[in-house]
Amino acid sequence: MTKLVAAILTASVLAIAAFAAAGTSAAAPAQEPAAQKNIVQTAVAAGQFKTLVMLAKRAGLAGTLTGQKKLTVFAPTDAAFKMVPKATLNKLLRNRAQLRRVLLYHVVAGDVKAAQVVELRSAKTLAGPSVRIRIRDGNVFLNGSTRVVKTDIAASNGTIHVINKVLLPPAR
Repeated sequence: MTKLVAAILTASVLAIAAFAAAGTSAAAPAQEPAAQKNIVQTAVAAGQFKTLVMLAKRAGLAGTLTGQKKLTVFAPTDAAFKMVPKATLNKLLRNRAQLRRVLLYHVVAGDVKAAQVVELRSAKTLAGPSVRIRIRDGNVFLNGSTRVVKTDIAASNGTIHVINKVLLPPAR
């Protein structure tokens, strides 16, 4: 899995972290700078999570994602949301409880970096159910077909991993 140089999101969540490759130098390893922006600010600054941020605000989750509690968000891009049928999205927009459940299914408690994700078989989400995690051909997949496309975007209150599809929690 590749290490990423994080892009800056909205207000100050994403610090650009340069990961040092193993070398022959005896110097101390470079340390990752502390992120200044929270998860929401980082997502806004990235520019590819407009739908996710809008839905989080509509669901009343912006406060949760900007707080001090460390969280990991598997964040679908705007392109991922375009793959959701309009009828499904409209249904979620009319039902705040269902919208919250879907969005919280993308959030895991704690700051879980890519190196930790690849060691897991599942991760319990804030919605309750766990997402399955599998590694195939060097890629990380959630629930079988949702691929993690970018990892370790640092925020002051956690980490964002970019995914290519919207996750839907199992029916209750």
